[in-house]
Amino acid sequence: MPWECGIDGCGSVFDDVESAIVHQASKHERLECKVCGTVVPDGYLAIRHAFTEHSRAEYVRAYGASSEDVRQREDLLEEVESIADMRSIATQLKH
Repeated sequence: MPWECGIDGCGSVFDDVESAIVHQASKHERLECKVCGTVVPDGYLAIRHAFTEHSRAEYVRAYGASSEDVRQREDLLEEVESIADMRSIATQLKH
């Protein structure tokens, strides 16, 4: 299944999720988390940070998100985490 980068209309397409995440982390600007101020890569890793480090309520307040926004991001996290090789992503991002 191809994976498309959805950051700011980028539209780059990748054969695997790992390549898409590495692209997002290395080719796009980093963002400051509106909840805690930590600077994180945009895209999947920003969503992962927000949903693993903060509560849903904190996310909704900080980002003005709807319940649908939260569900979409939770579904994306579940899908990616079920197939992604996070060790491979971490190794690629270290280089």
